[in-house]
This record gives sequence, structure tokens and C-alpha cells, in this order.
Amino acid sequence: MYIDAIIIVALVIFALCWFRRFSKLVYAFAIIDIFLRLLHYISKLLGIKAFTSWVKRYFPASIPSIIAKYSGGIIYTILIWGYVILMGFFLFYTVRVFLKKKI
Repeated sequence: MYIDAIIIVALVIFALCWFRRFSKLVYAFAIIDIFLRLLHYISKLLGIKAFTSWVKRYFPASIPSIIAKYSGGIIYTILIWGYVILMGFFLFYTVRVFLKKKI
């Protein structure tokens, strides 16, 4: 079933429509990825079989796992490099905000 791809595509389309600036899009992309990873980590830590199976069924583990599931070859490489570049921008924006704050 393509439910995980549909969820991610809907979230990305929502982010593109809602956030007009590139930095906000990068933040939204990173938030989605962090949320997916955190959800899977919490489901493993809780150890509740029903919750873990529900999370595994309806939510992908991360954005790279979606890319790996639905693409291959050169398309996979291009999409993963796009993901790495977006995460690089996220790191840049996060460090910039951190350095602007006075400690």
C-alpha cells in the first residue's frame, strides 16, 4: 500500500503551499523527518506490540526509507543527495540561529 508515500507527499505539498520562504520549507522538511524517526523510536521503546505494528503500518521510518522504497538506481542517488543537501541547509539555518542568540 502507498499510504506512507501519500502522507509524505501531502505534507510536502502542504509545506510548499503554506511556507513561501525556502528556510521555512527546509524546517518543515526536517520536522517531518525528525517526527517520523522519533515516532518509530518511541514505538520501539514502549514495546507495545499493537502500537508498534500500527506505527510500522501507517508511518514510514524516515524520509530516506521512503526514497529507498519507491525509487532505485540513479533516481535514488539524486533524491538522496537532495535530501542530504536539504539537511545541510537545515544544519546551516539551525547553527545560524544558535549563533545569533546571545548566551
